[in-house]
Amino acid sequence: MAAPDANLTRKQEDAIIALLSNPRIEDAARVASVGVRTLMRWFKEPVFEKAYMKARRTAFRHSLARLQQMSGAAVSTLGKIMVDQASPASTRVRAAECILNQGAKAIEIEDIDVRVSELERAAEQSKTSGR
Repeated sequence: MAAPDANLTRKQEDAIIALLSNPRIEDAARVASVGVRTLMRWFKEPVFEKAYMKARRTAFRHSLARLQQMSGAAVSTLGKIMVDQASPASTRVRAAECILNQGAKAIEIEDIDVRVSELERAAEQSKTSGR
């Protein structure tokens, strides 16, 4: 998961991978075959910390991509529940609320994206015309 970094030792790379897949530092240290104190010392090294943060961001981006891949199935599931007359009314209402709320959030995000793009364009034009 973590890309090799020329500035890290193999043990440090192993430790980063272990940290990404274990909730406790003690467990990560054991998996990486290093001491907890060693791992804690590495966290104080800027190169290690930077590599760890980069690996965390990469892992999180992968998780977000997986969420996006599954969103179609999630919407289908909600839609099926919403229209299923055999489902309790409260369940159908909750599915409908979820669909409406998420749809509204998506519109809000799109609107914000448009506004930010317009502001960035205006700022860029201001910079170029101010020269």
